[in-house]
Amino acid sequence: MKDDAKKIFLVAGARPNFMKIAPVARALEKEPERFSYKIVHTGQHYDRGMSDVFFEELGILAPDYHLEAGSGSHARQTAKVMTAFESLCKEDPPDLVVVVGDVNSTLACSITAKKLLIPVAHVEAGLRSRDMTMPEEINRIVTDAISDYLFVTEKSGEDNLMAEGRSKDQIFFVGHVMIDNLMYQLDRLKTLPKADLPSNALKDRFARYGVVTLHRPSNVDDKKVLKGIAEALATLSKDLPLIFPVHPRTRKNLDRFGIVLDSGIVTTEPLSYMDFLNLWKDAALVLTDSGGLQEETTALGISCLTLRDNTERPVTVSEGTNRVIGSDPEAILAEAGNILRGKAKKGGRPALWDGRAAERIVEVLKKAL
Repeated sequence: MKDDAKKIFLVAGARPNFMKIAPVARALEKEPERFSYKIVHTGQHYDRGMSDVFFEELGILAPDYHLEAGSGSHARQTAKVMTAFESLCKEDPPDLVVVVGDVNSTLACSITAKKLLIPVAHVEAGLRSRDMTMPEEINRIVTDAISDYLFVTEKSGEDNLMAEGRSKDQIFFVGHVMIDNLMYQLDRLKTLPKADLPSNALKDRFARYGVVTLHRPSNVDDKKVLKGIAEALATLSKDLPLIFPVHPRTRKNLDRFGIVLDSGIVTTEPLSYMDFLNLWKDAALVLTDSGGLQEETTALGISCLTLRDNTERPVTVSEGTNRVIGSDPEAILAEAGNILRGKAKKGGRPALWDGRAAERIVEVLKKAL
């Protein structure tokens, strides 16, 4: 590393963030004369699965800094991250802060950096659900309003940012780093012994299966909604066994509401990224309320039903294999039935989802910095 190399902070607050910064880190590694980087883990989510092995799987080093923000209300958590990140930036000033996605850490670190006159780059900029009840939507809008470099994953991102008055010369359509990581992990998956992936036991058990993930408050915090989804899954599981890695929030509410899942639904603890990828990549159907999984299933051509009323990732619907169907039990059964009867939605991989988004990001930064 040269003394005049530009120092970049890559900020992550939760497991999916690390999957998004990993391709950027790997691309920066190829430019040691121009850039140095440090990974900042805000500690927004404690995750015991994020061990040294987790970072080794991603092909990156463990974080350089831990801010240890912890949990709490949105305001309290955001304030903790801002305070800790301000101290860090004063002690070890970067030339650029890169934030990803839409978690509280993204908002907190972008605001803090800008007030310290440090440029900010937002990876996965411009996505909009138009649902202001989602904390993530507020984080996206505010972060995009103050970022200097806006890296978008799909055409809708460009359109949204232009409509909000952002300058065209700040917007860069680069593709999607999450797909970079997906392709990287698929290659790594081929080298792992079968015994290293517990999900293989489930795949050996079922010739054909579906995968379920649920964690959004709108689906799991309301007893009536969660009960309706559980009943629809019970009916569906009679035709297609379902494997359901249960999020801690969802598990807590299933217990609190006294909802017992049908025996055709096989529940597991949350799986590691590699193990979960190994599971869903061969599923007949994925039912989810996750944002990232909508994109990953589209990239691999897996049928996806999104149990939400909206999506901030419209390209997965317009070009991919995703359908946004809400949480109504009848809609779930009707759409899943169509897929099982061979009427699955056909889709293709969106433009620039080719595994080279991080390379494009680094090319922009080479010119900009």
